[in-house]
Amino acid sequence: MADEYPEFCLRLPNGGPLARGRQTDELGTNGSLRFVVGAGQPVRPDVVPSFATRAASAHKVRERLIGEGRIRRSATRADWLETYEEIVFNSSSEAAAVLTGRNSNGWTDWRTEDGRPLGNFMSGTSWGPNRTWLVRGSNVTGLDLVQRLWRPEGRLTLAASHLRQGVEQGISKDRMRALVEEDYESSATYNQKRQLIEELHAFLSRMRPGDTVCTISGGQLYVGEITGEAEQVESEDRRTNLRRPVEWQATGHPYEDLPEALQQKLSIQHDVIDLSAVRALVEGLGMTDEELADESEAIERDPSVEIPAITARRELELPVPTDELATELLVHGTEWLREVRDLLWDERQLVLYGPPGTGKTYLALKLAEFLGGGPEQVKLVQFHPSYAYEDFFEGFRPKEDPDSREVAFRLTAGPLRELADLASSEGNRHIPHFLIIDEINRANLAKVFGELYFLLEYRNKSVRLTYSDDDFALPPNLFVIGTMNTADRSIALVDAAMRRRFAFVELSPRTEPTSGLLRRWLAEQGKDPEPAELLDALNSRIEEPDFRIGPSYLMRKGVYREGGLERTWRTKILPLLEEHHYGEGVDIEKRYGLAALRESLNAREPLE
Repeated sequence: MADEYPEFCLRLPNGGPLARGRQTDELGTNGSLRFVVGAGQPVRPDVVPSFATRAASAHKVRERLIGEGRIRRSATRADWLETYEEIVFNSSSEAAAVLTGRNSNGWTDWRTEDGRPLGNFMSGTSWGPNRTWLVRGSNVTGLDLVQRLWRPEGRLTLAASHLRQGVEQGISKDRMRALVEEDYESSATYNQKRQLIEELHAFLSRMRPGDTVCTISGGQLYVGEITGEAEQVESEDRRTNLRRPVEWQATGHPYEDLPEALQQKLSIQHDVIDLSAVRALVEGLGMTDEELADESEAIERDPSVEIPAITARRELELPVPTDELATELLVHGTEWLREVRDLLWDERQLVLYGPPGTGKTYLALKLAEFLGGGPEQVKLVQFHPSYAYEDFFEGFRPKEDPDSREVAFRLTAGPLRELADLASSEGNRHIPHFLIIDEINRANLAKVFGELYFLLEYRNKSVRLTYSDDDFALPPNLFVIGTMNTADRSIALVDAAMRRRFAFVELSPRTEPTSGLLRRWLAEQGKDPEPAELLDALNSRIEEPDFRIGPSYLMRKGVYREGGLERTWRTKILPLLEEHHYGEGVDIEKRYGLAALRESLNAREPLE
């Protein structure tokens, strides 16, 4: 079959010449197909700094070939090396890496004259964008296969102890389902068989040479590249009877140092996981931006487009509140705003609590818009006693089919799922997104959040969702701000689980930034300060801090039309106090009415 392969070309970095080679059907030492480069082919004279760790095996081969004189200074191409004789490489990726001096995917980098990649010519392989996988091997029936077999022998395996021999690569999922149902009929539960179908199909049909593969062992994440097809072999206790050849990188990466978004994916409890959503994070592990740029120099790309691995690692930032923001919000200074920003940065969940009228929702929205960069990054929901998980996250809801006009229950995303999907989409992961939950204490929080309560505390973990059965994690760039009216339910009644997951910031008429807010607003509007004095006098007569009145009731234009203050006091403020003193026999008008308060203010004025 080797005669059926065309000649393949490889463009060397820095505008270098073309090297040529041919694919063979001969298996290399770990099961990958060998690749031949003839004499007189150009070789890059230097290597990128990461070459020795990212492609350790290829680095050793290159050093050996140069030491043996099989690669030497070119007599025809100034400043280039060249092959002195025909060289047989263990895989197309090894050949490409040795010639380019960088980690290389031979299945995409070797191309025909008309631009078709080598992978298009391999039987049993469906081509397309390369993917990234996690395959667990550190506890296979009690053995750590990563250190015992995978890394020493350059392999990747998957146990299929009851699967019949002769299963072909590229098998369809329907055919795999039939085989698993029959072969594992009495040895696996329904859920185990369902998971086996996904994992075996991924290993045999979705994975392909050139894909990146990761595994975890001893607190380290190891990364490699699949370099050949899958094979089914007889093995000891059938622990490793499905195999693929892999070129593993020389060193691992400590788990605790991995990006949070990658840790979330790695926490999913399956043996085979598609990590393609965080592929760029894996590509950048252990490398500086300069090293990533060096590795990418041989790839023909639009220079205006940033390297994906560099984009993915871009730091999430919350801007520092400015004096201009403090002035706009009539806050007494930036210190309070910066403290709120720091709490959000540290905790990622925060509750603004206080009596009615203290501007909790307004402040939450304005802060979120400033920190997120605009209103499009902010979503607001309001909790109420009948609010449920299905309303908040996802659930089955009646939907009308636009064609048949029939109504059926369909899985529908709620506001948190929608915002999480937006925040985690490519290009948005470094942009803060905010969910504002108004009146957060009016719903049954354990019922509304469900398993998401766990994720609020453990942001680097994933959970299996109740309805969609997806594995889900809260994006690192998703922040939650709740507002809580303490007159509706006392702050003391908030359960310990919520206290542990949220930072609490008080907005009270007795403390800044709320205490002087109305006076600052009146001064800015050029109005008489009397309403601020009346509000202070009112709150001094209310003994319970949770029921004191906030300034926002008196920060509306209608208050300052003729009779507006009296009307607002009679219809907005006094009814709140009547409810508070219900059944106590208190004369609300005599104690809290405008006439009584003005009389007390006049009595305090000094005699001339």
